[in-house]
Amino acid sequence: MAPTPDPNSVGGGARKDEASVKVPSKDPKKKDDKKEDDLSEEDLQLKQNLELYVERVQDPNPDLQRAALESMRQEIRASTSSMTSVPKPLKFLRPHYGTLKAFHQTMPASDLKKCLSDILSVLALTMSAEGQRESLSYRLIGTEGDIGSWGHEYVRNLAGEIAQEYTKRQSEEAPIDDLMELVQQIVAFHMKHNAETEAVDLLMDVEDLDLLLEHVDKTNFKRTCNYLTSAAKYLPGPDDMLVLDISYMIYMKFEEYPNALQIALFLDNTQYVKQVFTSCANLLRKKQFCYMIARHGITFELDDEMVADEDDREALQDIVNNTKLSEGYLTLARDIEVMEAKTPEDIYKAHLLDGRASSGASVDSARQNLAATFVNAFVNAGFGQDKLMTVPSDSTTGSSGNWLFKNKEHGKISAAASLGMIQLWDVEAGLAQLDKYFHSNDNPILSGALLGVGIVNSGIKSDCDPALALLGDYVDKEDSSVRIGAIMGLGIAYAGSQNDQIRSKLSPILNDAKAPLDVIAFASLSLGMIYVGSCNEEVAQSIIFALMDRSEAELGDALTRFLPLGLGLLYLGKQESVEATAEVSKTFNEKIRKYCDMTLLSCAYAGTGNVLKVQDLLAQCGEHLEKGDIHQGPAVLGLAMVAMSEELGIDMEIRSLERMLQYGEQNIRRAVPLALGLLCISNPKVTVMDTLSRLSHDTDSEVAMAAIISLGLIGAGTNNARLAGMLRNLSSYYYKDASLLFCVRIAQGLVHMGKGLLTLTPFHSERFLLSPTALTGIVTLLHACLDMKPIILGKYHYVLYFLVLAMQPRMMLTVDKDLKPLSVPVRVGQAVDVVGQAGRPKTITGFQTHSTPVLLAAGERAELATDKYIPLSPILEGFIILEENPDYREE
Repeated sequence: MAPTPDPNSVGGGARKDEASVKVPSKDPKKKDDKKEDDLSEEDLQLKQNLELYVERVQDPNPDLQRAALESMRQEIRASTSSMTSVPKPLKFLRPHYGTLKAFHQTMPASDLKKCLSDILSVLALTMSAEGQRESLSYRLIGTEGDIGSWGHEYVRNLAGEIAQEYTKRQSEEAPIDDLMELVQQIVAFHMKHNAETEAVDLLMDVEDLDLLLEHVDKTNFKRTCNYLTSAAKYLPGPDDMLVLDISYMIYMKFEEYPNALQIALFLDNTQYVKQVFTSCANLLRKKQFCYMIARHGITFELDDEMVADEDDREALQDIVNNTKLSEGYLTLARDIEVMEAKTPEDIYKAHLLDGRASSGASVDSARQNLAATFVNAFVNAGFGQDKLMTVPSDSTTGSSGNWLFKNKEHGKISAAASLGMIQLWDVEAGLAQLDKYFHSNDNPILSGALLGVGIVNSGIKSDCDPALALLGDYVDKEDSSVRIGAIMGLGIAYAGSQNDQIRSKLSPILNDAKAPLDVIAFASLSLGMIYVGSCNEEVAQSIIFALMDRSEAELGDALTRFLPLGLGLLYLGKQESVEATAEVSKTFNEKIRKYCDMTLLSCAYAGTGNVLKVQDLLAQCGEHLEKGDIHQGPAVLGLAMVAMSEELGIDMEIRSLERMLQYGEQNIRRAVPLALGLLCISNPKVTVMDTLSRLSHDTDSEVAMAAIISLGLIGAGTNNARLAGMLRNLSSYYYKDASLLFCVRIAQGLVHMGKGLLTLTPFHSERFLLSPTALTGIVTLLHACLDMKPIILGKYHYVLYFLVLAMQPRMMLTVDKDLKPLSVPVRVGQAVDVVGQAGRPKTITGFQTHSTPVLLAAGERAELATDKYIPLSPILEGFIILEENPDYREE
């Protein structure tokens, strides 16, 4: 007979273990016993009270129930104040959650049932299973009382559950009114308790941002709008536009006009811009708006609604037309004491290198002189004097024509045009200097003078339209170089102006069977620039027909690339508007079809940060294709164009470009350096600098040339010493290779552009706004660099001057109410992102105090170091008007 099992053996064994090794037991009773030993007397008391309440709640007597519920509620509320751990009452009520739930279902509908619902809703905070949304469902059948009194954590949890419930109900098309009432309460609670970001998140989830307008007040509207505008970059369309619309309305409601104007410019909404002008009565503030519009580089006509008084209107229109830019820039240059002209030799600093490089310089002298022309033009841009072109003719060095004739045929175009660059933004002086070349019988010189006129007028608008008057008649001349000079000049001078007179001059060229290909290419490019981002149907039609008329042989030509680019520029940043044209482009000859497709896609989504488009473009770049395919170049550039709008996108893009260098085919590798140059333009990040430096010694000379030009772009206008050193070493490394040496020289000119006072970045206003004309100039140059040999190293080197569209002084200049420069102390430091942070955090770090005018490098921000004046714009960049602070008291 089997021995009867000892009933205590298992239990006894377990008990021994528990004593010796404390193995956690599966038996909940024992666990509770252990816990009770650990609890302090107060906690024990609380636990027993709560258990008593739970029993009493189930009592049939309603008075007892009510008292018990009331006490339970008091206990829970008193304890939710600390959020570092789970509140004690919630912890002790956990085991009873199930009992209370079951009892709740049996209760008849009454006030008591609602009270219990409230308590269960709070218990569900720690108890309910994932995805059950019990807290919310009990809340909805509970009392209508104030939810804030249950504590912050409870409200946040509810908000999260509402978002899920909302999505579910939307898909089932169920009514959502009860949810929206709760949302009202929660938003009001959050806005009172400095949790603007959470209120905004909830409203985005339930797609009802209009509620914000009721709840914002003077104390929190700035933080709310800050969060809205920075969130807009990461939202899919059309939500991003909606969010910006709301922040525009909030800014207008609190009369924060400069910020409202920025958003209006970002949305490219002329109606909104007008509204800002008509809502604001203060003339000085309107002047500040004009400076902001001028910096953004759009053509804008003020009418009598916006500014009633005619004299005032003229003064303001002058500011919008940017006529003050040259004056302000020269004020900055005098202040920093860099007025003295520099020669190319000052930039090359050949004496710092070993003997071989300096001696080998005389090999290809026309090419070297051409490089020196560009370096001289970039370095002395806007200063109005240099040592090559503006030398007075009676001085000992002979006549000023000398340098012109040191250049070969097409070199003279760039040499004559460089005069326009040196006189940049100063229209009267520039036209006077260029006038003498208009009487020349030498076609390249005439062509250069025409281009020079366009360059001088870049970004400066004028009622008398000097550029159109001078260049209009030359568009239809015989000689194609003269025509190109005039066409390109018009494109640069009127970029973004949507001027119909010029369209009627240039459109016929596109469909003229006799016109040479290069003239047609430049005409399409200029039209794209003049109508940038306008989605103009007629211009698009003429460029499409011009593309369809090209023969097989012409489609293989490098310049044909400018036709799809001109088409793409019409849709720059306009997202979906490009789709109809993209469909048409699928009917083109297969040689150019995909190239056109990629160019249109990359232009339309430029600066939007659209993740889906980045994926499309990456897919194109991942294919390994035959040699003849050229569409991957614009796809790589497109990646940079789409991702360049925010820091996170830039960092991710730099990483994917690294991958492409490792796995991509040759035509992708040639475009990667250019894409890097665009991502970090005028912002020499060390990692990117090192990558480009490595590529500048690449075995494939095309890759090396692209990398060298990009080194120039990332350092453009920064005078970066490390870059300058790299380029000097490259100049001695490539001293025998004329083409590469030419690229090194150009890059050196770019790094020292404007003696370090200029920048090429198309972003301004703390990287919020993207200037379409500036991006146009950069993208055009990059497309030209996809095929260096025939364009930049061939006879079309003057496309380098398209960069003038992006050149802007990187200054902050403070002026008084009469717009005269006024020197005040400012702190300049690295900008800090303070969106959504509590309190009033510092917006800059590691600052130095200077007196204005000051230079701002990439990622830097300025703030006034004195309370004596109040700036009329919250973003201290460019021209800032200061008002005297009426409350200021001298110490």
